[in-house]
Amino acid sequence: MHKPPKEQRAKLQTSDPKTPQQQPVTGCLLSAAFFGALGSSFIYGYNLSVVNAPALYIKAFYNRTWVQRYGEPLTEETATLLWSLTVSIFAIGGLLGALSVSVITKAMGRKGTLLLNNIFALLAALLLTLGETAQSYEMLVIGRLVIGVNSGIALSVLPMYLGEITPRHIRGSIGQFNSILICCGVFTGQVLGLPELLGQEARWSFLFSFLALPAALQLCVLPFLPESPRYLLMERKDEAGAQRAFQRFLGKTDVSQELEEVHAEARAQDNLHTVSVLQLMRNPAVRWQLITIVISMACYQLCGLNAIWYYTSGILREAGFDEDLLPYITLSTGAIETLAAIISGLVIERIGRKPLLIFGFSAMAVFYSLLTVFLKFQDSRSWMPYLSYACILAVIASFCSGPGGVPFVLTGELFEQASRPAAFMVAGVVNWMSNFAVGLLFPILQSDSERLRDLPVDRDRRVGDRCSRRSDW
Repeated sequence: MHKPPKEQRAKLQTSDPKTPQQQPVTGCLLSAAFFGALGSSFIYGYNLSVVNAPALYIKAFYNRTWVQRYGEPLTEETATLLWSLTVSIFAIGGLLGALSVSVITKAMGRKGTLLLNNIFALLAALLLTLGETAQSYEMLVIGRLVIGVNSGIALSVLPMYLGEITPRHIRGSIGQFNSILICCGVFTGQVLGLPELLGQEARWSFLFSFLALPAALQLCVLPFLPESPRYLLMERKDEAGAQRAFQRFLGKTDVSQELEEVHAEARAQDNLHTVSVLQLMRNPAVRWQLITIVISMACYQLCGLNAIWYYTSGILREAGFDEDLLPYITLSTGAIETLAAIISGLVIERIGRKPLLIFGFSAMAVFYSLLTVFLKFQDSRSWMPYLSYACILAVIASFCSGPGGVPFVLTGELFEQASRPAAFMVAGVVNWMSNFAVGLLFPILQSDSERLRDLPVDRDRRVGDRCSRRSDW
């Protein structure tokens, strides 16, 4: 058959009104992305920062409760243990949630799992809010465990859902809603933790009540949005439901091409059932994909951002900022984080996933190196702390430009339908185990650093030792 010249074919393709690049993003798709992330990623990000502001009040509550029960104050070791348990059990809950994803999504679907997950958020909000009233620090610990389960499920199911409902040409941008809402959650936790709002001794429990709001909003909106059409067609064999879902998400009547693509994938996997984690690990065809998500997810947690959060206040304090202004200046870190995530979502389809990951991690390495140098000479020049703080902002922006969101997008794109739940389970386990390792080891390193600080050294060496200890981070 005679084919038109290459130039004519290109012209025909660009002038075709049905090319995917020219299809507008529908309100249904944006609503699914926003409200799906609001009740999932936003809650995770909020819980990363919400315990920072009321930390002293929570520890005081633990001590009061202990005195009422046993007639004596908490020992330093017991207080440290209780607080470490309160913080780190969030990661244990996340691990439990990630391990349950494959089973729940198979039974409930993607949207159904997100809706079911709100039960954990509402239960956690209730436990964390009423813990002080009931004089039970156990309720706070259990509440942190429950909200960890919620986050573990959310960070696996939401990227899976977004990847399956989004056209290929905007899949990266819509997938970045996950990262953007995490950053918005962190920033919201910082804002509500200000002393003028809920960061007071009489109001700190209401910080946890806020968890119920995004969960309730998702419960109100998500039931009216479609389930993943790929799930409906390939796992439920509901072609009519998949057609209606595609029509609403894509905003067009003729979705035969999309249905045929899913049918073709289903025919290729005709003899395959949902793959288990062991089957996924034993399959040589997906070995490099598996290595990619394991490394990217581990680096997502182990890149040192937690240490950056810890040193921000200290660097600002030594830069000469007033103590009362520190909470407000620290908000700039959350604002930079959110802005970088939004920019990443806008450019990911033009630049690609791999360049953003390479750029993000490389830039972090550069600014970490500069930060080490600036911390080494922190006390030698009055303007040096300002450079240190600029490096902190640059590290955070570099993280959110790619490493903070791309690993979740990759996990959904590198695997076929049958392998996707198992792949997200592996990614979630690596993510939460790395999170737990950071939460467990960082306080020990921090404690050793503070113990070294208290050693008797002569005055001329003390400043140099302090800078050296900081540079070790």
